[in-house]
Amino acid sequence: MKRLLLASAATALLAGAAGAEDVKLGLHLGFTGPLESMAPNIAAGAEAAAKEVSDSGKLMDGSTVTTSRSDTTCTDAAASVAAAERQIADGVKVLVGGQCSGETIATLERVAIPNGVMMISPSATSPALSTIEDQGLFFRAAPSDARQGEVMAELAKAQGIESVAITYTNNDYGKGLADSFQAAFEAAGGTVTTSAAHDDGKADYSAEVAALAAAGGDALAVVGYVDQGGSGVTQGALDTGAFEKFIFPDGMIGEALVSRFGTGIEGSIGINPAAEGDGRAKFEELAAAAGFDPSSPYSAEAYDAAALILLSMQAAKSSDPAAAKDKVMEVANAPGEQILPGELAKGLELLAAGTDIDYVGASSVELVEPGESAGSFRETTIKDGKLEVVGFH
Repeated sequence: MKRLLLASAATALLAGAAGAEDVKLGLHLGFTGPLESMAPNIAAGAEAAAKEVSDSGKLMDGSTVTTSRSDTTCTDAAASVAAAERQIADGVKVLVGGQCSGETIATLERVAIPNGVMMISPSATSPALSTIEDQGLFFRAAPSDARQGEVMAELAKAQGIESVAITYTNNDYGKGLADSFQAAFEAAGGTVTTSAAHDDGKADYSAEVAALAAAGGDALAVVGYVDQGGSGVTQGALDTGAFEKFIFPDGMIGEALVSRFGTGIEGSIGINPAAEGDGRAKFEELAAAAGFDPSSPYSAEAYDAAALILLSMQAAKSSDPAAAKDKVMEVANAPGEQILPGELAKGLELLAAGTDIDYVGASSVELVEPGESAGSFRETTIKDGKLEVVGFH
């Protein structure tokens, strides 16, 4: 680890004095594991921003950007740490990632902080990341689950749901969001009949479903992963008729959900971070041209994470994370000229001229201390076997 630290410091020192360079941007995401169906579109969002900046020729005296992918697995902290160490050994200074909260915490504490590497996660949402001692190196383009739990509770109560059972994946993400939702729902006068963990990777969830059914409730909140136990519990609940209505937060939302369950989950509530407005529309156009799905959860946040990293380097006039990290909040927030997707060259030009920018991006970026999104959420419902947008909160 010490060798990595020295190499990173030496590389950063040379970069600051060398003019044009090749900036290596690591995409540290869960390409295998419980959210593997989401990872390709998340990566594509970040790669689109990197290509846009690189092709512009306007980054730090004509510097280019090269991206590389590493697999966090989303659940294996040791594998995530080892993959991040390989990225750094290959010259990566900044990471878009991680994707899931537990492996993000492990990578931040065991790799990024010791080596002075900056991370901006598009999708790690655990409230624990709000208070971690990150030495100013960690940011996230997604809001904390402390806020998502509140929105889930508001939507449930608005639909007349008075009692819920909660099943959550047994990790930092699952426990944090389940606790947040329970506290908000109970504060609003609702009843939580049970809140029970489930493990991913099981072939049979009949015991978990039986316990949830015994507790009962107007709906089942599935705080899990769509490619793992969350879908397993949902399938079991449908097979037994234990629940007819579900509440699905961000780890469950995507085409994989409706392709698995279709009309079986008709009328259920879905929620994930997303924004509306000009930035979103521009991002959808950009994604269509690049050939990836802009509606996939966290693809917009990944575009914004990569853009913020590169714009911050431009503002700092250095690819050294020690300098760039101090510019992230400046480029993300007002005052300044607003920058939307597809306008990164304009943002780079303004920063080079010493002009302030306010990066709005694809997800209506507004960062609050300690460097995380203030939060905007998209409410969806399942109608005729498809995800339908209801509104934004």
